[in-house]
Amino acid sequence: QVQLVESGGGLVQAGGSLRLSCAASGSIFSINAMGWYRQAPGKQRELVATSTSGGSTNYADSVKGRFTISKDNAKNTGYLQIDSLKPEDTAVYYCNARVKDSKTLYTMDYWGKGTLVTVSS
Repeated sequence: QVQLVESGGGLVQAGGSLRLSCAASGSIFSINAMGWYRQAPGKQRELVATSTSGGSTNYADSVKGRFTISKDNAKNTGYLQIDSLKPEDTAVYYCNARVKDSKTLYTMDYWGKGTLVTVSS
């Protein structure tokens, strides 16, 4: 079993910054990839950023230059640094990780329950 827990969300003024964390715990053999998604009210969940175990990253066009995805492999924790926040960034942000379970050796995608980011103008 694997659990992902996001943290770091909150209420921030436009132009400010936040750093979101995604802590993975449980029977982890390896984390092959991590990603961040967000869902605004009335909209579908959308991809924000992804990172592979090899270090490659990609970002949605709407966040390029403002968001940075990273991870600390020793801590099994991923991060999303968010700078120059805009009101349209307001959403629930979800962490996703592709994890090989150390007990079953199955590889599966896991999701956190989300952390709310609210940007005021």
